[in-house]
Amino acid sequence: MRKSIETLAEGLGHPEGPDVLPDGRIVMVETYTGKIVAWSAERGLHDYALCGGGPNACTLGSDGAVYITQNGGTAGAWKAEVMGVPSIQRAWPDGRVEEVVREVDGIALQAPNDLTFGPDGRLYFTDPADYQPDDRRPGRVFALNADGTGELLEELPAAYPNGITAEADGSIVWVESYDRGVYRKRPGAASALLTRLDEGHTPDGLKIAANGDLWVTAFMGGGVDILAPDGTHKDFLETGGVPLNCVFVDGDLVITDFGDITEVTAAAPMDGRLWRVAVGVAGQPLFRGAIR
Repeated sequence: MRKSIETLAEGLGHPEGPDVLPDGRIVMVETYTGKIVAWSAERGLHDYALCGGGPNACTLGSDGAVYITQNGGTAGAWKAEVMGVPSIQRAWPDGRVEEVVREVDGIALQAPNDLTFGPDGRLYFTDPADYQPDDRRPGRVFALNADGTGELLEELPAAYPNGITAEADGSIVWVESYDRGVYRKRPGAASALLTRLDEGHTPDGLKIAANGDLWVTAFMGGGVDILAPDGTHKDFLETGGVPLNCVFVDGDLVITDFGDITEVTAAAPMDGRLWRVAVGVAGQPLFRGAIR
């Protein structure tokens, strides 16, 4: 599948985790600058909040705050000049940034990556270690309750759980970048492998279409893999570049892209882009929640 791509913004430093604010602006993180930024047709690209370290993804809460996975200041070999604390943060519309948690059920967070609210109002997030394929550490998936307590849902040996999303029946779906796997955990059941993407298609972020299909950004794969709910591969949206994450907006797919790179180094290239692709597909509405 090939579609026309509109570039909304460029010159971004590792943009990830896009979502839509109540006023229609696209909000996303810039890992390399430690910022939350926003974009609109009227204002263009502009700062939303400074959270420091290495923000890795964000999602809007029902309380109007933007919830953030703060990995502490890492992106592979890259390290922030001023490191932060691995945690879940939130940024308010006035720019205030607060730490929500830095540990869950007595477990210190390693490098939170992606997050989603579920239909139960809980905040689910992935927590891998640094991305080091030659030195793999355990990865984790957590659930955080509205009162700030939480639980470890999965501990995954030698794994890098990355993008995560929630289905309407309460199932949680995440991707694992080392083995190119897509996993689902239904309520009260063990997680199960749905499929593995093709060689060279490292899954990064994902969202769910209204028909239940999974749209998975393929890091270094030059596009987005489209999977049926049972994991069957249906199509591939060619984009070029290095798509990182995505969100459906009014029948379009908004994608955060790393830029035209072939490897990730300790440098911090400001070559990322925000794309809008007219795919003619409605997204499953995102669930919202808040942590008190």
